[in-house]
Amino acid sequence: MKSRGERHIGLLNGFAAYGMWGLVPLFWPLLKPAGAAEILAHRMVWSLVFVAVALVFVRRWAWAGELLRQPRRLALITVAAAVITVNWGVYIWAVNAGHVVEASLGYFINPLVTIAMGVLLLKERLRPVQWAAVGIGAAAVLVLTVGYGQPPWISLTLAFSFATYGLVKKKVNLGGVESLAAETAIQFLPALGYLLWLGSNGDLSFASEGPGHAALLASTGIVTALPLVCFGAAAIRVPLSTLGLLQYLAPVFQFLLGIFYFGEAMPPERWAGFALVWLALTLLTWDALRTARTLRREKEIGRPTITMPADTLSAVREAESLASGPEPLDSPAARP
Repeated sequence: MKSRGERHIGLLNGFAAYGMWGLVPLFWPLLKPAGAAEILAHRMVWSLVFVAVALVFVRRWAWAGELLRQPRRLALITVAAAVITVNWGVYIWAVNAGHVVEASLGYFINPLVTIAMGVLLLKERLRPVQWAAVGIGAAAVLVLTVGYGQPPWISLTLAFSFATYGLVKKKVNLGGVESLAAETAIQFLPALGYLLWLGSNGDLSFASEGPGHAALLASTGIVTALPLVCFGAAAIRVPLSTLGLLQYLAPVFQFLLGIFYFGEAMPPERWAGFALVWLALTLLTWDALRTARTLRREKEIGRPTITMPADTLSAVREAESLASGPEPLDSPAARP
C-alpha cells in the first residue's frame, strides 16, 4: 500500500510527464531553421547520449547483454525503432508546419486504434461499451475526412504508429529507459550519418546558426528522456486508472496550444469530429473505471462478482500489476 506522500510524489511526476509532453509543441519551432529531418536526427543522437549517461550513473547495463543474446527481442526492438522514427518525424513536421491540432487528434484517437488493433491482431473480445466507442471513433474520422476534404492522415499516422509501437513494446517487455536506449542505439548510426551528410553539403544548421541553436538541438535528448523518467516515477506510485486519466492531459494541452497560441482554424465540422472523439473517450474511461471498481470489489470479497472474457480479465490484471510493480510502464517512450 503506497503512503499518501508516495502517491503525491507519483501524481506530481505524472503531471510533470504529461505536462511536458503536452507543451512540447512550444519547443520544436524554436529549432528552426533546422528542418524536421535534421531535428529528428538530432533527437535520435542526443537521446542516446542522454540516456547512456543516465544508465552509467545508475549502473543498469545487465539488460543490454541479455538483449544481444536474444535475436527475436532484438528484431522487435528494431521494429519499434523504425515505428518510433515515423512517429517522431511526422509529429515534428506537423507542429512546425502548423498542424498542432491535427497532431493532437492523433493522440486522442490512439486508444481507439489500440483497441481496434487488439481485436484484429490479437483476437481480443470487447465489451459492448468498447464496441460503441470504436464505432463512434470511426464516425469521427469520417466526419473529419469530409471536413478536411481528405483523411486526417497526420492524426491517423500518429495514432497507428503509436499503437503499433505499443504492441511491439508489449512483446519486448523492456523497461522504458532501457527500451529508449536500445531503440536510439539502433537509430544512432543512420541519424549520425545523415547529420554528417548534411554537414558535408553545408546544410547542417547545427554548425551554422550559432552556439545557442546548437545547444537547443542538443537539448532534444533531454526533452525526449526527462518526461519518460518522470513517467517512470509516477507509474510505480499511482494506480493505472489514475495514469489512464492523466494521459489525456498531453493531447488536451496540445489542442489548446493549437487553437489559442498557434491560432489554427477550427471550423464547425472539425469541432463535430473532435466532439465525437471526446464522446468515445468518455465512454472508454467510464467503462475502464467501472471495470476497475468491480475488480477491486472482487478482490476484497475473494470471489468473482462479474463474468468477463478471460483475455480481457488477464489484460486488466496484467496492466494493474505493471502499474504497481517495480518496473515503469514503457510505451510512453513514443510520446512526442
